[in-house]
Amino acid sequence: MGDTTHKHLIIGAGFFGLGMAQALKDAAIPYDQIDASNDIGGNWYHGVYETAHIISSRRITQFTHFPMPDNYPDFPSAQNMRDYLNAFANHFDLRQHIELNRTVNYVRPIENNLWEVTFTDGEQRIYKGVLVCNGHHWCKRLPEFKGGFNGEIIHSKDYKQPEMLRGKRVLVIGSGNSACDIAAEAARVGAKCVLSMRESVWFIPKTFAGVPSADLIQWWVPEWFQRLTVYGIMRLTFGKHEDYGLSKPNHRVFDKHPTVNNEVPYYIKHGRIIPKPAVRQLNGWEVEFIDGTCEEFDLIICATGYYVAYPFLPHQLQRVEGSVVKCYGGAFLDDYKGLYYIGWGQVRGGVGSVIAASSPFFVRCLKLQDEINVPIGLVLKKMGQHLPTTHLSDPQKTFRQLKLANFFFNWIVKKAHQVDAQYPIFRNSPLPPPYCSVNGERG
Repeated sequence: MGDTTHKHLIIGAGFFGLGMAQALKDAAIPYDQIDASNDIGGNWYHGVYETAHIISSRRITQFTHFPMPDNYPDFPSAQNMRDYLNAFANHFDLRQHIELNRTVNYVRPIENNLWEVTFTDGEQRIYKGVLVCNGHHWCKRLPEFKGGFNGEIIHSKDYKQPEMLRGKRVLVIGSGNSACDIAAEAARVGAKCVLSMRESVWFIPKTFAGVPSADLIQWWVPEWFQRLTVYGIMRLTFGKHEDYGLSKPNHRVFDKHPTVNNEVPYYIKHGRIIPKPAVRQLNGWEVEFIDGTCEEFDLIICATGYYVAYPFLPHQLQRVEGSVVKCYGGAFLDDYKGLYYIGWGQVRGGVGSVIAASSPFFVRCLKLQDEINVPIGLVLKKMGQHLPTTHLSDPQKTFRQLKLANFFFNWIVKKAHQVDAQYPIFRNSPLPPPYCSVNGERG
C-alpha cells in the first residue's frame, strides 16, 4: 500500500460511504475506502429483502447531482437501488479506491495525531483520519422472550423473500417500516399474520393525491407545519385509529421514525392482518400477548431494529448512548480529531439529498481541520453547539442549517482560529492496542 499517513480511510461503501468518497475525490482529498462485503451498496446489497422498496421518494433519495433514471418509479425497488449505487460509483470512478472483503478489527489514535487501523488479516496501516460509514442496519436487536417456542424465530434482516412466509402462521413483532412491509407480505401469502406492536404508530401514506408524501414538504417549511400537514393527510387517507381497532399513538408525528405504509391498514380491514399488543410469553407453538389472548404460530419475525455499533473502536471512543452518537455537527468529537462518525442518524426522508447537501460542508471542515490543532468538535462546542439528544433528523431543518453554515463559513474559520489559539499544544491522546502485555500476560 505504501505510505498512507497523508490519506483518510473511509470504512463502508454503502450510501453514505460512497457519497463521502465522491465528495473527497471531488475535493482532491486523498483517501482509501474499504468494505467488509464482496460488493458495494451496503444494506441495499446485503441487508434487504428482495421485494423491498424505498419509503422516501426517488426525488429526495437520489443524490442531487446524480439523478436516478427517468424510468425509475417514484418508489424504486431494492434492485433499482443497487443498480443506482453501482452507476454512481462507476460515473464518479470510485471503484479504483475501494477494497472489498476488507474487515477492520481495531482503530486507535497513536502519536502525532495519526490513526492506526488493524485489519482482521493482521495488516496495519497508519492514516491521517478515519471516516466511519459502517451503517446502522447490521447489528441486530433481538427481544428476550419468556418461555420457549417450537417454531422458528428470526430477525427481519434474515427475511429475504415471500416464499419464507408461504402457508405459514406468521407473527411479526415491531411497528416500523420493515415490520409493516413483512406483515403485508405475510397477509398475501401466509396462512395467518399477526402484527404485535408495543404501542400504536402513525401510519403515513406513501402518496397523497398522486404525489409521494415526502415530496410535499419543502426545505423552508418548519417542523410544526410539516406535522400539521401530515396529520391532515393521515386523517383524510386512513381516518382514525379506532376505525382499525388500534389505540391512538401516545407520541406526536416525527417524535419517532415515521412508519410509511398504506398496506397494513388495508389488510387489517380485510382481516388478513390481526393487530395485537406486546408478547407476554412463548409456550410451544403458542404465543400469549399481554391482553391475555393466545395464538399459534409457525414463524416469529422480530423486526425490532438495530444497535448503533462500532465494534472496532476502543471503549474510550464508544460515544453511543442508546441510538445517539454523542458528537458535534453530527460527526465531530471535541477531544479527538481525525475520527468522524458519519451516517448514524435516522433521516426522515431520503438520504441522498442530505448527503449531497452536507458533504460539501464536511469537506470544508476537513480542510479547516488541517489549519488548526484543536478538533473541529471543540470549535463547534465553543461556538455553543450542544450534543445531540435524538437520532432522528428533520431533513428540512438540516438543509436550512447547512445553508446558514456555508454562508457564514468564513466566520466559523475565524472562530476556529480563536479557539485554536487557546489550546496551542493540543494533541490526541494515544490509546493502547486491544491487548497489552504485562509481565508476559495479555490484559
